[in-house]
Amino acid sequence: METWKEFDANEVTHSVAHHLLAIHELGREYGGWARVSDIARQLDITRGSVSINLRSIKARGLVAEDDRRQVKLSPKGLRIAHGLMAKKTAMKAFMRQVLGIAEDEADVDSCKIEHLLGDVMAERLVHLLRFLLSDDPAAVDAMKRFRQFKKECPESKTCPVCDGQCLIEELAAAAK
Repeated sequence: METWKEFDANEVTHSVAHHLLAIHELGREYGGWARVSDIARQLDITRGSVSINLRSIKARGLVAEDDRRQVKLSPKGLRIAHGLMAKKTAMKAFMRQVLGIAEDEADVDSCKIEHLLGDVMAERLVHLLRFLLSDDPAAVDAMKRFRQFKKECPESKTCPVCDGQCLIEELAAAAK
């Protein structure tokens, strides 16, 4: 399969992720159950939009509905919600504590990424974080060196990251 087509193979979309997380959060207050109106308020969208979105979420077996039309995460939906929260937490910690990204920006960017990270990538990120933020002398030294590292790149032709085209220059040009 071509790499770009993998995007459509994700278990959940950004919208579905937010619906599951809203149901999970609201459910903490109400024994796991959430009303459509509360989900709409939480996501700042209409009740109609929530109802439409819930159809496909229910069809995939991610939520159950009671006779009062309240929804609750199924075991599969709960598993996905927990995974999303773990991925967002790991990504945000990496951005904040390793890369030094501001809180607000890290919150937004980790939200954009949480549902796109694969499980293996997320697990390896957690292991990397655990190492980099540990008291291990090699980790302490690596973090110190990283923070002191000059933003000067080696010659693009010899850079092991850029492979002949300076990525810093490309990113700066794209941001204009």
